[in-house]
Amino acid sequence: MQANGFFEGIGEAIGDAIRVVVEFLVGLFTNFFGAFDDFIGGLTRSLGINDSFLSLAILLIGLLVLWGGLRAFLRGSIVGGIFRTLIGLFILSWLMM
Repeated sequence: MQANGFFEGIGEAIGDAIRVVVEFLVGLFTNFFGAFDDFIGGLTRSLGINDSFLSLAILLIGLLVLWGGLRAFLRGSIVGGIFRTLIGLFILSWLMM
């Protein structure tokens, strides 16, 4: 019966170690995703848009088009820069209406 007590103690120690690691990871990811959710909520409230995935995707697309317009201006392409900047501003203004 002594062998069962020894292996039972080792099993409990391993189980406790696994529980500590899992609880740590759950707490870490809960805080991370809570902070991310608060960031998205603050961003969307300040812009006056929904916090849906589609709104955030359109926001990202608009910002990327606007960035493309800035890069076109830096390359010296005036017409392309104006076109991309206007399209990006149109997308962002449509989103924020």
